[in-house]
Amino acid sequence: MDFELSDEQNLLKDSVERFVKDNYSAEARAKLVETDSGFSRDHWKKMAELGWLGLPFSESVGGFGGTAIETMIMMESMGRGLVLEPFLTTVVMGGGLVAEAGSEAQIEAIIPEVIEGNMLLAFAYAEPQSRFDLHDVETTATKSGDGYILNGHKSVVYHGTTADKIIVSARTSGNARDKDGISLFIVDNNVAGLSRRDYRTVDGQRAADILFNNVKVGADALLGAEGKAYPVIEKIADRTTAALCAEAVGVMQAAIDITNGYIKERKQFGTPIGKFQVLQHRMVDMHMEAEQAKSMSDMVAMKLELDDVEDCRKSIAAAKAKIGQGAKFVGEQSIQLHGGMGMTDEYSIGHYFKRLMTIEMLFGNTDYHFKRYAAMA
Repeated sequence: MDFELSDEQNLLKDSVERFVKDNYSAEARAKLVETDSGFSRDHWKKMAELGWLGLPFSESVGGFGGTAIETMIMMESMGRGLVLEPFLTTVVMGGGLVAEAGSEAQIEAIIPEVIEGNMLLAFAYAEPQSRFDLHDVETTATKSGDGYILNGHKSVVYHGTTADKIIVSARTSGNARDKDGISLFIVDNNVAGLSRRDYRTVDGQRAADILFNNVKVGADALLGAEGKAYPVIEKIADRTTAALCAEAVGVMQAAIDITNGYIKERKQFGTPIGKFQVLQHRMVDMHMEAEQAKSMSDMVAMKLELDDVEDCRKSIAAAKAKIGQGAKFVGEQSIQLHGGMGMTDEYSIGHYFKRLMTIEMLFGNTDYHFKRYAAMA
């Protein structure tokens, strides 16, 4: 695919890569994983100063009016370092929902704070029974006076531990799997009736299971039109999936570089194992998977800026499925070529493998998106 970046986009790419190089050695990342929040507030402030947190938002609210291509550039570069800061959850997901569905007052109150690095967001969409279906929502929002009362259980809310506000999908009407009747609400993380179980995910990030027990919110907590949130959720899910595809490309490329360096140094019978032809062939296969993934990620980023929603959605399903396959292959081969060393926490390759396997599952795994693509095709 002929895909050339502009001068400004190349500057952005260089800037993110420099940030990763300066701040995300394997040792530095391991220390961040062990902290209470699981990421660095100083890094987050630095991202704000560099303008990255305002990248996808319109200039009218202090953003830079960036496109999906700029988001792809950032996610791919951050994937190389397994960056832990909540760019995906706060900017792409939470910020995207507010910018897309919010009232003028909600946008003015939240987006500038996100851009300045003063507010973190999380999106609580998944439930224990929902698997990958965004419309499978049993959490309810019942009208009470001039507000609503939320009850339900949201699972695996990434960065729900540290978010200042949580955007919650809840059912205001209809049956549990209806696409109509779903609404979005902006809820403070410390509101009465909300309880969390915080934990570390397998890839070293933070998530929470959140229970809503008669949580009262005002009418101003409603994000967008009541009962009409599903199209907005689907749109932001598509953009998030595209961002995850870009991140997977960066993770795969870094895993290949690490593995290539290892087999050049690791000796067997007095010879670097990288000279064995069978391992050279395996590295070529890994490179081919990464290049295919890169092409599909680039294609999706470009199609997100076009008006053909159905074609874009079909491309996203194809990309997530194919990149999921490639991520699994590259991750497994990287571990195998490292031998037993690859399974230890001391070696970085295991952490790249874990992140690839997590990305493969987020917003629909490989099988799910193959079926989704087949249904649309």
